[in-house]
Amino acid sequence: MTQGVKLRRAGGSIAATLPKDMADRLKLEAGDTVIAIETDRGILLTPYDPDTEEALSIASSVARRYRNALRELAK
Repeated sequence: MTQGVKLRRAGGSIAATLPKDMADRLKLEAGDTVIAIETDRGILLTPYDPDTEEALSIASSVARRYRNALRELAK
């Protein structure tokens, strides 16, 4: 589902406010942590999961280590 999200200044950062129905569906509450992933298509917000964070960290290090091989495979 796609919905507009309002951005507001919060100190030196920018905060996004999720609509209540979206937060309810995703089982998110005030104070919960989410992961923000910058992609080619925009920003992906996903509920925080330690396993996901570890997998993303491993994928990032593998991508750095094998970037030349991955570049060749992408051709």
